[in-house]
Amino acid sequence: MDRRSFLSSGLLTLCTGILPPSSIAQQNFVRTYYLNSGSGTGYFMGAPYPRSSLWCYNNRLPGPEIRAKQGETLQIHVSNALDQATTLHCHGIRLPNSMDGVPGLTQQAIENGESYIYEFDLPDAGTYWYHPHFNSSEQIGRGLYGALIIEEAEPIQIDRELVMILDDWRLDEEFQIQDNFSNRHDKSHAGRIGNTITVNGRITPKFEINSGERLRIRLINASNARTFVLDFSSIDARVIAIDGHPVSPHQPDDGLVILAAAMRMDLVIDMMAEPNTQIIVNDQAYGNERPEVFKLSYSDKPAIRTEPLDSAIALAANSMPEPDLNNAVKQHIELAGGAMGGMRRAKINDQWQSIRELAAQGMMWAMNERVGVGHSMEPIMTLKRGQTCKLILTNNSVFDHPMHLHGHAFRVLSRNGQPDPFQTWQDTVMVWSNESVEIAFVADNPGDWMFHCHVLEHQVSGMSSIIHVV
Repeated sequence: MDRRSFLSSGLLTLCTGILPPSSIAQQNFVRTYYLNSGSGTGYFMGAPYPRSSLWCYNNRLPGPEIRAKQGETLQIHVSNALDQATTLHCHGIRLPNSMDGVPGLTQQAIENGESYIYEFDLPDAGTYWYHPHFNSSEQIGRGLYGALIIEEAEPIQIDRELVMILDDWRLDEEFQIQDNFSNRHDKSHAGRIGNTITVNGRITPKFEINSGERLRIRLINASNARTFVLDFSSIDARVIAIDGHPVSPHQPDDGLVILAAAMRMDLVIDMMAEPNTQIIVNDQAYGNERPEVFKLSYSDKPAIRTEPLDSAIALAANSMPEPDLNNAVKQHIELAGGAMGGMRRAKINDQWQSIRELAAQGMMWAMNERVGVGHSMEPIMTLKRGQTCKLILTNNSVFDHPMHLHGHAFRVLSRNGQPDPFQTWQDTVMVWSNESVEIAFVADNPGDWMFHCHVLEHQVSGMSSIIHVV
């Protein structure tokens, strides 16, 4: 077997001697990981149910957890055994433009049999994730993603940490992934919503805990389009971070944790129920359907404590520069298009076309009447390095849009003119239908940065742009 055939077989990750046994090494505060993008199989339910064909990293779903410490350097070696090109985007990390993993904009795509090394410093602690930025709807939708955890220099006191990557899948009766990626309906409506929910690749997993434990749960939404509304009302969950960045600890409204596509949230929970208790967390996002997402099952062991830990749960702030709102450059961005959206025309490749002409090309969405094609396009705005920018995002469509900015974090200032109570730092913000959201950031990272909807079917059909920082 020649090298190309060997890589294409997807067996690279199974051979000791090619990858370090643990897939990680540490040398002088540089943490090195090896990821191979390839085909594989996995159980969503376990035997006797059939195995499902997947695309995944190192033949695992999710891919290997990448973990480092704030202030260290991360090096990721990516090799490609897929039959198409790929890249790696470390979502939410403030990194150099050349390491952002956007093909045709920040790097050339990694072709079959090729490899690429990503290396960058880690200025911020928090919960992040990694995924491709090439043919994202299908590659992420088939399982190419993993958690990226940057530990705080001074962590809070907990007993245990649980990392939960949430996803939904469109499966057929044989538990195989349906092939209808980026179809016309998904593009023009809410995106690819699946019929099966998993946590860490398993359907309704059960996490065994002990009474009295303090948990830190890191939630990551890796779905193509689904917004999760998780019901934690039966337990005292407190939000301590959103999109990796600390927030004043607080209980979610009505006990509901809302997690749009690509977003993350860190919770602290003191598990004070009696042994043998079981907590079921379900999803309330879609009408009367309330599927179970995961279970927290108390063991029969005696409680490790009878009162919650008496220690602070507030995280130390990360290092983002504070926006200067008095001297901000303002930019209004209108999000429009889709079914029942009312958009009549938009400009594509510098030419005005009707919505019917756009739809015939599979393009359904626009930002400021401009349809984003691929990854390389004229910037929607240009900023000088160090400038503060205030974006006013207005959603004039009937569908929701989680908007993601690469290379930066921004403050969420207001919704529909009402100040955000926590002024959270985020990299992905949900803009609900017929809503206006104000965000602000300091353009301190030079380069061409994607700003797009993370409903992946919306991104590929026009809702993407570039912010140029010089």
